[in-house]
Amino acid sequence: MILSCQNISKAFHEQPVLAGVSFHIEDYEKAAIVGINGAGKTTLLRIIVGEQSPDEGMVTLSKDKTLGYLAQNQNVDSENSIYDELLSVKADVIAMEEKIRQMEHSMKHLSGDELAQLMESYTRLTHSFEYAGGYSYKSEIVGVLKGLGFSEPEFSKKISTLSGGQKTRVALGRLLLLKPDLIVLDEPTNHLDLNSIAWLETYLLNYKGAVLIVSHDRYFLDRIAEKIIEIDQTKATSFMGNYSDYAVKKEQLRTAAIKAYLRQQQEIKHQEAVIEKLRSFNREKSIKRAESREKMLNKIEVLEKPTQARTDIHLSLVPRYTSGNDVLHMEGLTKSFGKQLLFSGIEMDIKRGEHVAIIGDNGTGKTTILKIINGLLDADAGSISLGTNVHIGYYDQEHHVLHPDKTLFEEISDDYPYLNNTEIRNTLAAFLFTGDEVFKRIEYLSGGERGRLSLAKLMLSESNFLILDEPTNHLDIMSKEILEDALNAYEGTLLYVSHDRYFINRTASRILDLAEGSLTCYLGNYDYYLEKRKSTENAASDKHADCLSGTGFVSETKQDWLHKKESQAKQRKRENDLKKCESEIASLEARQRELESEMANPQIATDAAKLHELSISQEAIASQLTFLYEQWETLAELL
Repeated sequence: MILSCQNISKAFHEQPVLAGVSFHIEDYEKAAIVGINGAGKTTLLRIIVGEQSPDEGMVTLSKDKTLGYLAQNQNVDSENSIYDELLSVKADVIAMEEKIRQMEHSMKHLSGDELAQLMESYTRLTHSFEYAGGYSYKSEIVGVLKGLGFSEPEFSKKISTLSGGQKTRVALGRLLLLKPDLIVLDEPTNHLDLNSIAWLETYLLNYKGAVLIVSHDRYFLDRIAEKIIEIDQTKATSFMGNYSDYAVKKEQLRTAAIKAYLRQQQEIKHQEAVIEKLRSFNREKSIKRAESREKMLNKIEVLEKPTQARTDIHLSLVPRYTSGNDVLHMEGLTKSFGKQLLFSGIEMDIKRGEHVAIIGDNGTGKTTILKIINGLLDADAGSISLGTNVHIGYYDQEHHVLHPDKTLFEEISDDYPYLNNTEIRNTLAAFLFTGDEVFKRIEYLSGGERGRLSLAKLMLSESNFLILDEPTNHLDIMSKEILEDALNAYEGTLLYVSHDRYFINRTASRILDLAEGSLTCYLGNYDYYLEKRKSTENAASDKHADCLSGTGFVSETKQDWLHKKESQAKQRKRENDLKKCESEIASLEARQRELESEMANPQIATDAAKLHELSISQEAIASQLTFLYEQWETLAELL
């Protein structure tokens, strides 16, 4: 065991963030901490690395073990070049190398015992030098820099001239080269493109040490993590396996808890109805039986209603108008900035109802394509045409559609006056704005908060062609899942740029890979893209023609993909039916409580006709609930 956390508790302004959190990390184990924004994940990391002190509890790092920490944002202030900054990590190796060169020079002038003694020291030092990677440290530095997305011409850039994201990548490179026994990473993929993330995954999988990660990148967690530590409502629970394993187990626990709760509630209502019936007979024997049943009922340990994830937040995206079948046609599109050619002669056709993701390295021009489609930039050559009745809804990373003088609540209510207060609050809550935050003025929001608010507005719009640029940035996992569910149920057309591979997997039906100035099409989600990318070279022209036209022969691989998508669609329908059933149960239970409250009103208690009417309503609801409980169980079993 390399790290132990025992009963860690922390509160801010008397508000508990962590309470009795305990877990441990084994040598060489790869573990991840997950939880919603504000759950206390970063606070826990800061306590582990000693930047904050816990109110209670203890963190223990095994003796003689080293720890390295990468925070979300790095304020690396140095006049070093990128290469020299990473080279400084190897100062001990460089000192050994210089000492070896000095020894080699001295050997020319020594003989006898002096030479023998120097040769002995030289042998020991060269062995230490080799063990420390002295013969490969320069290539190791170059490999790490290229892996993290820096090109060789960038190696000479000064740290002081870099962006925040680039500084974070430099700090990550330094940490990886230091090779501590335990690496602690807070959102390490935030500033990396897809190739760099894939490189980091491989590096960490082969890392000869332990790794503890906080990340919202579910695909990354699936590849890296072998243990998930969930922080939920100040408590920690450990799950063995990767993120997908955790999600399944978490849902199983939630489903079992809801099932047990519903069954118990049904049994309680049944027993109460029997007791009431027995009492109504007004016979001594019946009353005793009723009292006996009542005693047994009072001994039952009533289960609390489980927290049902996202059941009160449903984003519905319904276009007001249906577009024509042809949504977008792009032909010969070319764009340069100065002497830098981004892309040349690219083509794209998008049909109604398609969900298309554009992927590629940073700087290849993905966002530029979206801006040209939206008329924010002019192309150097080529043409773009929209189909009949196409209405675009655009989300970009600069967020120009907000009014700084308004509050968040006013921004939504003024643009969508038909929404009631609850609907507005639910929409804002889906994007992490709760409580009094909804009355904050937009001018005081951070860039990430403005992005989330812009996305919330777009989700309410009635556009039939959504164009999104990195829509999952600044969202936690629950918010991503809400957005994914909404987009999967969306009947319009979707085109987006994203680095979130899990999000792409769940929402894309087609992928366009922008590389070396051209687009390559893959008919499937991200997993399909990875599987088929290696064989693309052999059939690139056939796939490209088939993809552009939207017609053509249906290959065996496409048939497999279509069958897979059909199965996924059935699964999503069952999931949606289950959520709808849970929502109906909650509504009916609420109405049932209202009826009970009305019947307890002294004024109504003397009104026989009104009591009879309420009683009939109550019986109808009870009958509906019985049906819904059974339906819920059936759907849960299917899932």
